[in-house]
Amino acid sequence: MILWEYSLLDCKWTHIMQLPKSHKKGVTCITGVIISPTDALVASTSSDSTVNIWEVAFPSTSGGKCNFTLLESIHVGLKPMVALSLAELPGDAGKIVLAMGGLDNKVHMYCGERSGKFVRTCELKGHTDWIRSLDFSLPILTDGEPDSIFLVSSSQDKGIRIWKMTDRNSPASTKGTYKKEEMSLSSYIEGPLLIAGSCCYQISLESLLIGHEDWVYSVVWQPPLVFSTLATTYHQPLSILSASMDKTMMIWKPEKTTGIWMNVVSVGELSHCALGFYGGHWSPNGDSILAHGYGGSFHLWRNVGGGFDDWQPQRIPSGHFASVSDISWARCGEYILSVSHDQTTRVFAPWKNEASLQKLDPWHEIARPQVHGHDINCVAIIKGKGNHRFVCGADEKVSRVFEAPLSFLKTLSHASLCAISFAEDDQLGTQVLGANMSALGLSQKPIYVQAANGTPDRNSNDGFDTLETIPDAVPVVLTEPPVEEQLAWHTLWPETHKLYGHGNELFSLCCDHEGKLVASSCKAQSAPVAEIWLWQVGSWKAVGRLHSHSLTVTQMEFSHDNKMLLAVSRDRQFSVFSIDRRGSEEVSYHLLARQEAHKRIIWTCSWNPFGQEFATGSRDKTVKIWAVVAESTVKHVTTLPQFGSSVTALSWVGLDRLKNVGLLAVGMENGLIELWNLSAKGGEITEIPELTVSLAVRLDLLMCHVSSVNRLAWRDSEKSADCRSMQLASCGADHCVRIFEVDVD
Repeated sequence: MILWEYSLLDCKWTHIMQLPKSHKKGVTCITGVIISPTDALVASTSSDSTVNIWEVAFPSTSGGKCNFTLLESIHVGLKPMVALSLAELPGDAGKIVLAMGGLDNKVHMYCGERSGKFVRTCELKGHTDWIRSLDFSLPILTDGEPDSIFLVSSSQDKGIRIWKMTDRNSPASTKGTYKKEEMSLSSYIEGPLLIAGSCCYQISLESLLIGHEDWVYSVVWQPPLVFSTLATTYHQPLSILSASMDKTMMIWKPEKTTGIWMNVVSVGELSHCALGFYGGHWSPNGDSILAHGYGGSFHLWRNVGGGFDDWQPQRIPSGHFASVSDISWARCGEYILSVSHDQTTRVFAPWKNEASLQKLDPWHEIARPQVHGHDINCVAIIKGKGNHRFVCGADEKVSRVFEAPLSFLKTLSHASLCAISFAEDDQLGTQVLGANMSALGLSQKPIYVQAANGTPDRNSNDGFDTLETIPDAVPVVLTEPPVEEQLAWHTLWPETHKLYGHGNELFSLCCDHEGKLVASSCKAQSAPVAEIWLWQVGSWKAVGRLHSHSLTVTQMEFSHDNKMLLAVSRDRQFSVFSIDRRGSEEVSYHLLARQEAHKRIIWTCSWNPFGQEFATGSRDKTVKIWAVVAESTVKHVTTLPQFGSSVTALSWVGLDRLKNVGLLAVGMENGLIELWNLSAKGGEITEIPELTVSLAVRLDLLMCHVSSVNRLAWRDSEKSADCRSMQLASCGADHCVRIFEVDVD
């Protein structure tokens, strides 16, 4: 458990302290209640079947020390608690009530004081499955005095229960609230009594809410509204937000005349890709609701109606929810493509048509070209002319080729505020509007422009296809950044080819700089399997099988003149192949050099854009620079000072072609990134160049990844408007894709 502080002045979060570990297993829920401006109580529960009560003493001045004290540890038996909620009882200052629920299907009520000493007082029965969420309201006022409090509970039995706790000594309880002759639809079903010192509280079932069709993971009361201009009195709105695995969130309110609780708002995610919502949350003023779903996806709705409910989906940040394995820039740098072990391929791009005074354009996920059934390990964008295409490899033996549909091309033109970036004849030839995911397979089927404009002709003979393609995607041209519902289903790219050949799961891909050849490798434990396949772009025929390594080839890269292919492997060796194209169909190749370069696995490599030098990075924490001499042999040039962690990613960018000056980005297993200046002094091509290396910058710790950097990629500086300002992209095992702006003096 970690305590954070939010500063209202600079709007920043600060790490204050980490609490001593008091649970033996993972913490599953924490809750708290503010007692005074300087004191609070916090309760935590864990799968170790204990509930801990903490006292928090906040500092009276800014920058002071915050003290956490463990007041009590409650053992709850063999069935752990899952949900907790704390509240201060109305009518008796100093009494705290703790509700807990979990695997025994009951809500257990404990009562205590600010100093701890919580005693079990009663239990609430009714749910028939695990309790998933509990939340107390603020005290409810009657004739200006607080006399009752609500508790809402949700369960895997798909039901929500509202419990009312009323002080038996309050005026409301003496006016015949519970008299039998006043029974009606909104009457209370009396439950047990909660004894808190000298006070007695009657617990009754206020309402049973049925509406969700799956587990209800979260229920929460709407935040209190300011009741006075002095901000000292708050009003508790009678409004509950529930989130369920049925992919919906609902808002519940009591009907004004009868008092019966009704579902007044329902919002949800209709895509079949979603697995439901794990939680919901109100905005402070109650005009927005946020849900989080499988994979950490966020879903936001805002009430845009004036005086009536009109909840509309809103844009929200998105990203991968598993290790990001590879990234690739578009051929002109308009966007970046990333693939991940979350089995998705995503396109991120700056959206330039937003009215923003910021120096940098805001980046958004503008498409999700592939939603797959296997973890995706590698990707390569085809750099040649024509439509946007990419090849990706996953934990399967086949590579898949995708081509941009017309809907994406027009969306990209809106994002970049320019015309579609390929020839008009290619645009006319793009007759695919989007793609449908086959629910029973891994392929994405094209949606043609003619079919989208007319009604699909489906006869009885294509019943299997009908089942596979329901629900149909609706590809549209986006004039603003898309929301999660659009991304998850309506921005797919059609799959155009499958490349068969490898015997194991794909591991690495690369494309030459003219977009004519693609190289691929797979996971290997023997030399026959560790071969590199060459594919002809367009015909997609296999035109070469390169043998050199005995274990998995971890990364490959073509030299910038496309005459050589560099490969590094788990067998600690690198190989340089000479590639010679004889016409449009014939490709000849031979092994130029192979050398054991490091003491451990070689993870990464990168060519100098302006010369014949290349860099290799290894688990032995070193980066070595090599040079191809006389187009026949490879010589070692220099070794950078040893790094503090395994080197997992390299990317070399040129700064000055005449002086052969460049920057080498180095990514490490600990998440850190460094930039090194490299300057090669001229000499004959038969000589080893003199290389000057120096550390340019070590990126700030908070800017870097928190686990292994999987790939680094510079945006093509020769095609950018300002070569003095460049962008470096990185991806890592921490699920993040990061874009850095690098200004060169």
